[in-house]
Amino acid sequence: MDRASATGAEQQQPRRLTRAKPPARRRPRPAPAPAGPPGSAESTAAVLSSAFTMIAIVCLWVAVQLLFLSSISQSRAQDLLYDQFRHELGAATAPVGPIVPAGDPVAVLEVPSLGLEQVVIEGTASGDLLVGPGHRRDTPLPGQVGTSVVYGRAATYGAPFGDLTKLRAGDRIEVTVGQGRTVFEVSGVRRAGDPLPQPPAAGAARLTLVTAEGSGRLGALAPQSVVYVDADAKKGLPAPSGRPPAVPRSEQSMARDSTALPLLALCLALLLALTLGVVAARQRWSTALVWVVATPVVIALSWASTDVVMRLLPNLI
Repeated sequence: MDRASATGAEQQQPRRLTRAKPPARRRPRPAPAPAGPPGSAESTAAVLSSAFTMIAIVCLWVAVQLLFLSSISQSRAQDLLYDQFRHELGAATAPVGPIVPAGDPVAVLEVPSLGLEQVVIEGTASGDLLVGPGHRRDTPLPGQVGTSVVYGRAATYGAPFGDLTKLRAGDRIEVTVGQGRTVFEVSGVRRAGDPLPQPPAAGAARLTLVTAEGSGRLGALAPQSVVYVDADAKKGLPAPSGRPPAVPRSEQSMARDSTALPLLALCLALLLALTLGVVAARQRWSTALVWVVATPVVIALSWASTDVVMRLLPNLI
């Protein structure tokens, strides 16, 4: 068969018709949701969540610090004060009065029957007593001739005077100052309304320890009265003249230090700024990552804020 006949055969065969498929219909894409305004429900939820989380962390930390961690802080401060005072005793530079800078160590107080050993600092304001018992500045130093007064907390920051009411007449109290060591004997425990003891004899020394007490399980955190423990020594150390005739109200028993209000305002402002920073960070990074980074900063600010708040509360708590 030649090429011409083959071509004719192909032309005689009927052409198969194929039905064209209709074009596939495309589903319309949903219109993008309009971007929510800055005050949308999602933004409001993030703000409220961050704010309540911050409040919960701060409140929980305040409770934990007051009841537990403040003892660690006070113990650390006592170690540093003890090292400083021991060095001053060895170098014969320990203060003997009459004027001593607030916060400086002035004595070591030991009560064997209570297992108590504390470094006493100068000053009785609420902020001073965060690190240990404080000597009232208008009285002679412990062990010197006359009546020396020492304040101590009853429930927080180590509660150095928490067991003071357990002392009984005849118990020993030992005090070491720059001039030497004095041993006192407890004469009694008294409260408001009880008769005052007779003034110490000429040349004798008296030590009065002061703290607070309350009633009930949490009475120490809400003290209702002041407790005094008097102890006497037959012979006191020389007391230099020139002491302040009185102390301000903030250094008296159960007093508050109102000068800490500006510092508290600063701490609260920093906490507010940190809250806003957490809210902004949660818009860009995951919530877990933000809180991992922010929590240590929140705790540090809460710690500082709690110390400031304690200065606004009675100094014997």
